[in-house]
Amino acid sequence: MTSTPATPAGPPTRPPWMGAFVEDQRDIRERWVRLLESFDDFRCLCTCSSGEEALRVIPAAAPVPDVVLMDIFLPRMSGIECTARLKGLLPRTRILILTASDDEDMVFPALEAGADGYLLKQARPEDLRVALLEVLNGGVPMTSGIARRVAAFFRDRAKGRDDLTRLSAREQQVLQLLSRGYSNKEIASELSLSVETVHNYIKHVYEKMHVRSRAEAVAKYMSSGPPVPMGSGLKY
Repeated sequence: MTSTPATPAGPPTRPPWMGAFVEDQRDIRERWVRLLESFDDFRCLCTCSSGEEALRVIPAAAPVPDVVLMDIFLPRMSGIECTARLKGLLPRTRILILTASDDEDMVFPALEAGADGYLLKQARPEDLRVALLEVLNGGVPMTSGIARRVAAFFRDRAKGRDDLTRLSAREQQVLQLLSRGYSNKEIASELSLSVETVHNYIKHVYEKMHVRSRAEAVAKYMSSGPPVPMGSGLKY
């Protein structure tokens, strides 16, 4: 008697992804919940109207959410602070920032706090679903405008680092003291140099960093990351 081969089992199915919302405006929160629930592979586990509530509710949820959609502008505790604290409690939970602002003053602190992606609230429903799936698969979704800002930031930062490596060790010392608010006279005293010599070093710093003022030099230095170590083999 011939036996019929068993039909191979299909791929394992995953339960719907669980999401949580942190948004202080009720109408916006409810609209996003309806949108999330309209996706076949997502469910809304819980919603919170403040960062304080999120820190109480989300870590205690069962199951723990796979992804948290976080507004930045929350009352009292900001979404950025809430993101940092949630990441400390739930390092495997992904956090996607949803905000009306693509201001770089908010973008970079949010990413530094541990946000896994950044999406504008004006995004289309299909863009939200793509972003959710991307962040859950280890990606860092963001709008094209935000991506350009991030790319420009790191490009400028890398250029600033290149400019710093062109400075001699003494010029780097002078620049570090400038960044601490020292005057030319105070720098001269600190490094046992004449004021005229300090003036010449500052002039060389400006030329090598392609800046025209003390403020520009300090701003470029501060935005280029950790200081270039002294004694890096460069000559005075």
